[in-house]
Amino acid sequence: MKWRRSKADREEAAAPAEAAPEGAPGSSDAAAAGTDELEDAQAVADRAAAVAAEAEAERQRTAALAREARRRREGPFDAEEVSEEEAARPRVDLGALRLPAVQGMELRLEMEEGTQRVIGAVVVLAGSTLQLQAFAAPRTEGIWDEVRAEIRSQVARQGGAAEDGEGPFGPELLARLPMRTEDGRTGARAVRFTGVDGPRWFVRAVVGGRAAVDPAAWAPLERLLRGVVVVRGADAMAPRDLLPLKLPPQDQARPAGARPDGAPADGAADAAAGPAEAAPADAAGPDAPVRPTGDVGAPPPGTPDGEDPLGPLDPFRRGPEITERR
Repeated sequence: MKWRRSKADREEAAAPAEAAPEGAPGSSDAAAAGTDELEDAQAVADRAAAVAAEAEAERQRTAALAREARRRREGPFDAEEVSEEEAARPRVDLGALRLPAVQGMELRLEMEEGTQRVIGAVVVLAGSTLQLQAFAAPRTEGIWDEVRAEIRSQVARQGGAAEDGEGPFGPELLARLPMRTEDGRTGARAVRFTGVDGPRWFVRAVVGGRAAVDPAAWAPLERLLRGVVVVRGADAMAPRDLLPLKLPPQDQARPAGARPDGAPADGAADAAAGPAEAAPADAAGPDAPVRPTGDVGAPPPGTPDGEDPLGPLDPFRRGPEITERR
């Protein structure tokens, strides 16, 4: 038997299906598919960001290991790492810091007002300055990244500017600090902040003068910093506590080649240790930048009287000092 569909049946079969009303079964399939696609895209972006962050963290760990390996080879050295050759090199003993005795350098020691303890050393060489302080640090990690961020914030609060850079010791900051010139005009002075993380110690170095911006002027101070030996000691100390410094032995306060009786030897530089002058300074942590006052004029605008938020050590001002020219 054969069945024949009517014309109406054929037209109904050929007609397109009507859209299902909203809320009917299957109406949300397309929307759900779109949401899934958005969620999948977000998940991919999150995974990519996590991979990038992990890669950056690994890059930083590798760079830190490379810096530590170079520090062990070239300095600054921990007292327990010094080779016999380095140990024989002439150095000025300041307690926690032992500085290479470099021809032509002048050494100034900053004293804390009241206690008269030595809290930092400033080396003046060829018109530039290198200011050094040593601090206790945790056994398992360095503190320079954290300190650098704090210095950047303090510089900004004082109306200065700081930009990140990469130097021979790793990440550093090049800052421009506000100042007033002797004729009362407002200007800015370039200062470079660098830091070295060692085994349970941290050295903060502040570079002023031409060496802050001129690689050729920075080179001799870089070599001097490489030759520094840090004597951490075994005493328990809180992170960021200043490592104790002291006045150098009397014989090391004489110019190179001077005889014990004080008369210069043949060919020796004709300079002697200068008298200690009054220059008060307060204790500061490793995150305290340097305020360029002293011979460059008054404190920056906006600095309250009696407040020194950018720290006490001032490489442009003469303070209590041991002066040694070689």
